[in-house]
Amino acid sequence: MNQILPKNDRRVGCRECPLNLNPCFRSFTAEELAFMEDFKTGEILVGAGSTILSEGHLSPNLYTVLSGWAFRYKTLEDGRRQVLNYLLPGDLIGLQGTVMGEMEHSVEALTSITLCVFPRDRLMELYAKHPTLGFDVTWLSSREERMLDEHLLSLGRRSALERAAYLLAFLHARAGTTIYPSNSTNYIPITQTHVADTLGLSIVHTNKTIKRLMERGAIRWLGGACEVLDAEKLSKIAGWHGLDERVRPLL
Repeated sequence: MNQILPKNDRRVGCRECPLNLNPCFRSFTAEELAFMEDFKTGEILVGAGSTILSEGHLSPNLYTVLSGWAFRYKTLEDGRRQVLNYLLPGDLIGLQGTVMGEMEHSVEALTSITLCVFPRDRLMELYAKHPTLGFDVTWLSSREERMLDEHLLSLGRRSALERAAYLLAFLHARAGTTIYPSNSTNYIPITQTHVADTLGLSIVHTNKTIKRLMERGAIRWLGGACEVLDAEKLSKIAGWHGLDERVRPLL
């Protein structure tokens, strides 16, 4: 799929941003807010299944997810895919390309998704003029590393059932702070193929594992989405103690 190119089409000012009203994100100071409004060049709406960033490509921009879901992944030469993590509102996309040059993973829209656009060549200005925002960027990167540590533990040491329970409990917990408060349907918009590519399992093994979670009354599968019926049961099956989420920064 082709990479989506941003357009200068600002729709939501930073002062009116719905994420700023969410108590899970820290508030900007007046000076930070003024800088962010100048830093943001616009928004783009990306359709489900579209590529936002491509492995090996350069991107002139950073993005913050304003609404919707996406996922990061890498592929082998024969097309096999490993989903690395999922992206929800408030998450930053493209920082790796800013630091390393070329992207070393791809990002695809899981649903229709709205992204705030920031030019990456002004990132050093952010660090120089607003060191607290610079720390926030570092914090977001460290948070991503912490999540990947847990994912690696799951892939390496949890059983198939535990892996699936962990993934769905993790996504449900993350969505609970940013997606569900503004959405009447508490669904995780993933297919069993996404689950298989995240957990390193075959489709057949994934289907059997999902059925076991359904038999235990933990989830209901809806074709292209999963409804979590008992998040506590999923966490118990996975041996996972939940997210240690504090008030976090937003770019």
